[in-house]
Amino acid sequence: MLSADQPNLATKFLTAEDVGKTLNVSRETVARLKKFVDFLLKWQRSINLIGPGTVDNIWRRHVLDCGQLVRYLPDCPGTVLDIGSGAGLPGIILAILGVPNIRMIEADAKKCVFLREAARISETRVEIVEARAEQAVCEPAEIVTARAVAPLSRLLELTEPYIKPNTICFFFKGRNYKHELIDLNNNWKLQMETHQSLTERDGIILKLTSVSRAHVSNLCPA
Repeated sequence: MLSADQPNLATKFLTAEDVGKTLNVSRETVARLKKFVDFLLKWQRSINLIGPGTVDNIWRRHVLDCGQLVRYLPDCPGTVLDIGSGAGLPGIILAILGVPNIRMIEADAKKCVFLREAARISETRVEIVEARAEQAVCEPAEIVTARAVAPLSRLLELTEPYIKPNTICFFFKGRNYKHELIDLNNNWKLQMETHQSLTERDGIILKLTSVSRAHVSNLCPA
C-alpha cells in the first residue's frame, strides 16, 4: 500500500492506472475499483452522489482520497464503521482495497440501494445500515470514519454511541478544521493527530483517539 513518503498529488489529474500504482494494488483490484467508479458515474446522472465539479477527476478527488486512509489503519482494524456513507466513500473503497469488516450507516434510502448494488458489482462484502446515524442500532467499533458529513462538533455527537475507549476516529477535513476545533466549546477531550492529504492542498485527515465528553478541553495536537 501507500508509503509514508508518497508525494502530494493535489494538482494532478489521475487515471485509474495512476491510482493503482500509487496505492500499489493489483490489476484485479484496479479492475474492481473501475467497476465501482463506472457504476457511481452511471448513478450520478440521476442522483447527486458526488460534487459535479469533482466528476472529471474522480480518481484523485475520491478514489485516491479515500484510499490513502489505508496507510493509517492498524493491521487488524476490527470493525470499521463509516458514518454517512453516501456514495460509499470511503467505505466501499476501503473494502475493495482489502479492509475487512466494513459497516456503513446511511439514512437516504436511494443511496442505500446504490450502496448495495455497488457492493455487489465491485465484489465487496460490506454491511449497510439504513438509518440516521443518531438512530442506528450498532455496536461500538474499533475504527470510525466520516467524510463530508458534518462539522466536527456535530460529527462527534453523531459518532459518540459508536465510540469505546480504544476507538480510533478518522475524519476527512478541509481548511476550516481549526475553526471546527474551536467550536468544540470544551465539551470533548481527545488526542489528535493531523495528516496532510495526498490529494487536496488544504485537506487533512484527523486521527482522534481517547474521545470522550468533558467539561475541560484536552485537545492535544501531534
